[in-house]
Amino acid sequence: MYVKLIWRNARRSIGDYLIYIVTLTLCVAMFYAFLSITSSYYRPDIGAQFDLSILGENMRNAICAITLLLLFLIKYVNNFMIYRKQKEFAVQTIMGMEQKLIARMFFFETLIMGGVALLTGCLLGGLLAQLITAMQLASMGYPYRITWTLYPDTLLLTALFFLVSFVVIGLFNIRAIRRIKVIDMLQADKVNESLKKSRWMHGVILVFSLFLIAVLATGISKRYYYFDPRMPLPVHVMFAANIAAPALTLLLPVFFLFSRLKHKKRNIAALTGSMLAADLLLIVSAASVPVLQQKYFLALGGGSVNLYAMFILGEIVFAVCAFMYLTGSFVAAIKEKNSKWAYREENLFFLGQILTKLKTTTKTMTLICLTLMVSIGLFLSIPALVGWASGYLEERAVFDIRIASLYNQTGNIEELPDTGYEFVTDFLEKEGIAVEDDCVMSLYLPRKALFYSRLKSDFPVLAISLSDYNHLRRMVGLDPISLKEGTFTTQWRSTVSEEDMETFLDDNPLVETDAGVLKQAAERAYQAGISENVYNLYTDVVYVFPDSICGKLLGVERHRYINTAEPMPYETCTRLEDLFEKMLPTDMQGDGVNYLIRTRSTEVSDTTSGIFIIKTAMTYAAVVLFIICFTILALQQLLDSSLYSGRFGVLKKLGVEDKHIERLIFKQLAFWFGLPVGAAALGAAIFAVYFFRTISVQIAAYVGTGNLMVQVGAVVLILAVLLACYFTSTWILFRKQIFE
Repeated sequence: MYVKLIWRNARRSIGDYLIYIVTLTLCVAMFYAFLSITSSYYRPDIGAQFDLSILGENMRNAICAITLLLLFLIKYVNNFMIYRKQKEFAVQTIMGMEQKLIARMFFFETLIMGGVALLTGCLLGGLLAQLITAMQLASMGYPYRITWTLYPDTLLLTALFFLVSFVVIGLFNIRAIRRIKVIDMLQADKVNESLKKSRWMHGVILVFSLFLIAVLATGISKRYYYFDPRMPLPVHVMFAANIAAPALTLLLPVFFLFSRLKHKKRNIAALTGSMLAADLLLIVSAASVPVLQQKYFLALGGGSVNLYAMFILGEIVFAVCAFMYLTGSFVAAIKEKNSKWAYREENLFFLGQILTKLKTTTKTMTLICLTLMVSIGLFLSIPALVGWASGYLEERAVFDIRIASLYNQTGNIEELPDTGYEFVTDFLEKEGIAVEDDCVMSLYLPRKALFYSRLKSDFPVLAISLSDYNHLRRMVGLDPISLKEGTFTTQWRSTVSEEDMETFLDDNPLVETDAGVLKQAAERAYQAGISENVYNLYTDVVYVFPDSICGKLLGVERHRYINTAEPMPYETCTRLEDLFEKMLPTDMQGDGVNYLIRTRSTEVSDTTSGIFIIKTAMTYAAVVLFIICFTILALQQLLDSSLYSGRFGVLKKLGVEDKHIERLIFKQLAFWFGLPVGAAALGAAIFAVYFFRTISVQIAAYVGTGNLMVQVGAVVLILAVLLACYFTSTWILFRKQIFE
């Protein structure tokens, strides 16, 4: 009998559980899809030059850690269902059923719903897994064909993870239901919400004031150590603003405390509004630091850009908290100043609904808004970070094998190498690997006296001979260049801007060498995509000298670059690297000449796996956070539909037409969804602009502004689709609850 009762309750409650089932189905599907590529049965056709072992283990750990966030969501939804069914529990108790039995029946009811979501999610995850696999193969440069496959170990892990979650939370539900009194169950829908406003903003202001002390101390420190009166006027304003803005903002709570002691008033809203206005000035002043640092090449100490990025993030968080706290005041002000509009049709009812709810949900809405802001920030940063890493990999791994020596840890010229790394040739011959092209070369110091120049800010620029430079150009598919005797040109990293190149070249029209003075050639700069190893530490340029000049200079580094006829297998590259470490010292922190070897297969495989892990983990985390926030917003509104159905019933009795009530419901839902989403989108956009501005050089070099905007547009479209799905589902269920 109890089994039939459980099954009947589950079928009757399917509407109440709809959002719960949809949410869990999406979460299970994503969990399975992202974990599918870690399966031991996963065998994509990617060739021998890739190794997925590192990808599988790290991906599994990242996805499982992020999915723990769903425990909060499952618990929240279960609490919502307990609240909705309390009157039913009370009736069953009055009829003589024991509360522990009721609790167990509810446990099995939720377990049935979870099982439905688990089954549906695994099937949907099989489809999403095809998309994840296609993304992975695309990142490795391979085509993809759709093949339907379910992986037993991934299915088992998915089922085990969610079933354990359902059981653990279900046991907590049993305990909670058994402790609820029958009288409280009967009157659950008649309990009025407390209209007392929370004092959480006091704590936020206190923490933000402590934060401002750190901002002020940093501004004073930067002004003391790095200010120069000869700097242009905008830099003077920047230094002054980063001291005055936090100091002014700090004075506001101090003034509030004195005013409170004297007049016994607690106008926390006025203080919050004042600090919000001052916070906008703080954001502008902090954002000016990286902009002016890049424009005027300011020396502000290491990590200044990252430090002020943290300051901006903290200031945006406070702005969101303050705005959400003051939303009720903003709505009340609009009501007072637009009385004609407020008393038109059902607007007064709508404003009353909003103002009443804002008194009790501001803190929750603020947390949702901040979580959404983090999610949007993760989504927006993915294209830039992934494009940067992928583009940098393309520039770094241009040769199948690259070998280099580093002279910077030795002070003895006699230790400088003159080797061709012959043991590498022997290894390739033994493995039967055909070599397509091979370049053994040296890098030179323009003057021998520069050998002992080891200051980080004054490392010497190295030089390469014209013949070796042209050899490298041919190996990457570029035409050779020519130089007249007595002239030189330069090769630059791709991340260096034209302005920086022009500044350096204008300041260095001549180069003194041990073989004479060289002047700039007509074509004085190139940005060929050759190895990054040709640049000295802390430099972005290498000189290109005629061969006759290089023959008279001190060669300090010995390099070798090899292109093989076919891509080298990953396992072969690993054995070559192990052999190299046995033959030569590769400890970059040790004294003496150090050596390094990099192979394209291992670099591309390891870096691509790392990029894919970061990309998928950030995407998964962002989507999970979005689902959590939208689910909470939806359930809050559905709870209101049951609590406030009487209010809408009064409107019906007063003669308000159904279409007006539908419009009122739509406006109310639009406000509660639009407020946190809009504030979060604005805060994330402000930080994204700052973030993109700080890495604008890398974006231009590796991603491309147009490509970045296309990817950002795709991200915005995904977010809009998720929001539309949850909003539409909530509107349908809310409307059904009111009209029934």
